[in-house]
Amino acid sequence: MQFVRLIVILAVVLTVFYVCISLYSRSVRRERLEETWDAAPQGDAGARRRFIEQGMADYESSLRKRLILLVYVIPICLISLIMYLVN
Repeated sequence: MQFVRLIVILAVVLTVFYVCISLYSRSVRRERLEETWDAAPQGDAGARRRFIEQGMADYESSLRKRLILLVYVIPICLISLIMYLVN
């Protein structure tokens, strides 16, 4: 029963961390795109919006977004290793 409780609490905590890191990473990427556009504007507000949307769509399929999933993998591997070594 203790193991199930550990898994549930760990899943909740890791999900909160994942959401926070994901939102932060998206906001940093969006801010960087806005700064890039503002440094050398190439059109009107509609073009700026499309540029940012395209950049965010590229981000959604990027390696960085997938690397954030390591928030789940690393702690689970460490806990499994610790449990194996202790037993």
